Amino acid sequence: MAYEFKIAWRYFFSKSKQTVVNRINTFALIMVVVTTTSLFVVLSAFSGLKEFGLSFSNIFDPDFEILPEKGSYFNIPEETFLKLESIPEIIAVAPEIERKVYLSFKNKSQIAILKAVSEKYTSVLNIDSLVSLGDWLSFKGPEAVVGFGIAGSLSLGIYDYNNFLNITVPRTGLKGQLNQNFFKTFPTIVSGLYQINEDLDKKYMFSNLKFGQNLFNLEYCEYSSIVLKVVPGTKKKVLEKHIKSNLDKPFNLISRAEQNKALYRMLNTENLGVYLIFSLVMIIGLFNVIGSLTMMILDKQRQIKILYALGATQKGIHNIFMIIGMLICGVGGTIGLIIGTSLILFQSYYPFILVPGTNIEYPVIFELKNVLIVVATLVFLGAISTAWALKGLSKK
Repeated sequence: MAYEFKIAWRYFFSKSKQTVVNRINTFALIMVVVTTTSLFVVLSAFSGLKEFGLSFSNIFDPDFEILPEKGSYFNIPEETFLKLESIPEIIAVAPEIERKVYLSFKNKSQIAILKAVSEKYTSVLNIDSLVSLGDWLSFKGPEAVVGFGIAGSLSLGIYDYNNFLNITVPRTGLKGQLNQNFFKTFPTIVSGLYQINEDLDKKYMFSNLKFGQNLFNLEYCEYSSIVLKVVPGTKKKVLEKHIKSNLDKPFNLISRAEQNKALYRMLNTENLGVYLIFSLVMIIGLFNVIGSLTMMILDKQRQIKILYALGATQKGIHNIFMIIGMLICGVGGTIGLIIGTSLILFQSYYPFILVPGTNIEYPVIFELKNVLIVVATLVFLGAISTAWALKGLSKK
């Protein structure tokens, strides 16, 4: 094998007397460099876009959420929260009440989802940092923080004490008596406006936990869910096991990915689609390697006869050109990865590409995972293309 590698190494770096063969070999190497760079840059750019898209979800959705197994609410005493906080994997715990409400302001109205939260909620999610106008909840009275989408639809302002935002919900516990009002309305003041994205801004609003319990006629320790902030990398099965030993009620533990199944499925599908498209581009580029090896075999026929005369076997000759093919892929791939990594790191620290029509830097992320994917793809496709080029060599 030593002599095969030495001969392959010499053939790879030596120039042929035929100019056209040299040009074909150079073009094959360039195509490997270009396709490797393209695949790595596109995967890194998509990783950046994926993280950018999920950043909104990461801000708004907790790491994990505990929901009642049956019904809309469960009763959780205060000592249970202390037990949950003592679990090593859990950083912060906060109760939450979530339910649809009917909003009305002057002559305008809208359906929204109210999240009634406690003061500990901001230790789980930094939602208070997204309030761009006004203030976060003071937890001292009937107040609300709404999205810019809701505020735009209802023409809301902050701290408007002349016009209150009315929240209407169905009454519970009615016994069917006549002339009863089946709905109850609570006025509230808007203390702040938050901004995340268009979809969330027009869908959710926040109020304090006590206001939500009064609004929905709930008991002091009755909640619709418990949100958790956990240590990064915590496994769901491990966390679920610890919670079961501290929570004596049937529950469902939902991760952030499970809360956004459609979003994660869409992103994973798009990532796979992008990978397959640029893998096809790499396959097309590797046809040049097939052409290069074919021309090299034809050019080296005289030398091959000499090697046979010196005792080389068919397998040995086959291995020489197999090594040359893998050297083309290896050297080209290495150069391509160096160029691609340089571009990604340069964009990360000194952005030179912006999202079209905005001043936002195009998000990219350097990940070892993408490097391994590119290397594995190049080795696999390179081996197939090289084997294809040498298919008839033994017969010849």
